[in-house]
Amino acid sequence: DLQICQHRAPTCCTKKMEESYQAAVRRERTQSIQALNFELKYMIVGHITAFQEAFESLLRFAENRTSSLFETAYRPMAKEAAEPVKELFTDISLYILGSETTVESAVLRFFDSLFPLVYSRLINPGITDLSEDYTECLRLTRQDINPFGHYSKNMVTELSKSLWASRMLSQALSLGIEVINTTEHAAVSKECSRALVRMQYCPHCQGLTLIRPCVGYCLNVMRGCLASVAELDAHWRRFISTLEYLANEMAASHELETALSGIWSSINEAILHAQLNGPQLSATVDKVCGQPKQQEGNLSSASIVPVKEVTETQTFVMAHTRLSNKRREFINYMKRSRTFYASIAERLCDGDLVMRDSSTCWNGEDVV
Repeated sequence: DLQICQHRAPTCCTKKMEESYQAAVRRERTQSIQALNFELKYMIVGHITAFQEAFESLLRFAENRTSSLFETAYRPMAKEAAEPVKELFTDISLYILGSETTVESAVLRFFDSLFPLVYSRLINPGITDLSEDYTECLRLTRQDINPFGHYSKNMVTELSKSLWASRMLSQALSLGIEVINTTEHAAVSKECSRALVRMQYCPHCQGLTLIRPCVGYCLNVMRGCLASVAELDAHWRRFISTLEYLANEMAASHELETALSGIWSSINEAILHAQLNGPQLSATVDKVCGQPKQQEGNLSSASIVPVKEVTETQTFVMAHTRLSNKRREFINYMKRSRTFYASIAERLCDGDLVMRDSSTCWNGEDVV
């Protein structure tokens, strides 16, 4: 009653043993593919972690730098500006990790929140009545009168260019893990499990427990079993090329590190621009939003304090170097894995599974 290991000579196998063998080859094939995938998956997961850690470090540095700008140069509004600054950097982090938000909406929302503070604390520091309605009017007016000049739009442009590649790389790495996980759990067809049993266990039914499959025979069986996985080859090669392109984009002129470290400078320039145009802005705001209550003897507007470029700190340099080095190492490794899915059958037939240093091997029907 044997279905797979039929042979002319007497056999010690039963149909139940054949079923056990089929369960064994399914389990073994999954384990062997997992073992092959382990290093590749380990490298991708490791890079995702390193990328996110270095990115968070850069983001914290840029946020602290921006907060210190308000504390040193714009003290009257520093406390109230803390929340918009925090929201801006949270939005940037979420964008990188793949949320539906956009860089433009994050930056413009920040400047919408910033304008009422700049207007009431720096341009007209005598304002005492900053009601919700008046604050909302100032927020909406910001979009029409553009108090921050071209600096807000420049900031959107710079960040969009650098963060886009980082966002895509983050999503691509997650996709890579998904692909690998899917191939590990690809179903073994009935024909495949029978072919694997015939190759690996049918010799046992003849008492030939030390005889292993011939190399060519193993390759034929494995290629048949892994035909669907091998179809990923062309897509995987394109995937590696895309990773390389994204890494090069990140390392190009609009680098993530440079863009993040320049946020504080863009905000400073935008605020200075608004202060220099204070009288014109006040005249327009008065027409649109009305005149708010002021203290007796209107205070002079806060003096403009230009902030000098601060020198790069050790933290930023370390995070920058770590991210660049990790990116380079990772891409070099991934380039070596281009043929991963094309050569998966060869790799599974390597090692202990087949007979290499002997002229005697199993060809699926007999010892040759």
